[in-house]
Amino acid sequence: MRNSYIQKLIEQGEHQQLDFKFEISDSRKIAKTFVAFANTDGGRLLIGVKDNGAIKGIKSMEEFYMAEASATLYSSPAVEFDTKEWNVDGKKILEITIPEGEKKPYFAENEEGKWLAYVRVNDQNILANRVWINAMKRKNNPAGTYINYSEKERLLLEYLEDNDFITVTKFRKISRLSKYKAEVILTNFLALDLIEIIFSEKKVIYKLSHNFSDKR
Repeated sequence: MRNSYIQKLIEQGEHQQLDFKFEISDSRKIAKTFVAFANTDGGRLLIGVKDNGAIKGIKSMEEFYMAEASATLYSSPAVEFDTKEWNVDGKKILEITIPEGEKKPYFAENEEGKWLAYVRVNDQNILANRVWINAMKRKNNPAGTYINYSEKERLLLEYLEDNDFITVTKFRKISRLSKYKAEVILTNFLALDLIEIIFSEKKVIYKLSHNFSDKR
């Protein structure tokens, strides 16, 4: 049963909710994955498994203490996680399960001492932008979010009704707004779930949310 469970996970390959780590040699580096999972849909890390799926195992519970440091010392707020130790063909595998966080945004401290937010996209940890970070903060603010539905807000919705997506650059161009003001409007709409944000390694786009589209 244990071999079958771990083997089925490994057969999936790394994806948005699964990551393999040969070992935890740097708590700061692994914190990036912790916060990316917490900021997105949650996920699992298998420690003792190489990127190609080969099982190497861990030597001691030192991996657990390194993971605990990642979640508490180098993540803010602290990331919740559970662990299970599996024995596969005589090799120990540490499974770390991280649920989707309830206190987004989560930040990880890098080697330079900067606190950065990441999201999980496929099998990559992508740096989150200011719009997403501020929108998550708004969602957690008891005061809520209010918008002034002006010509610029109307312009954004009309554009997205006729087009699949928009970028900050495109919105600035059609609205003639500064980058700061364009991002404020996008932040408000994202916080209210009127639009959704899609990250990739090359660019960030915004599109009408399914909920908003269905109501129209």
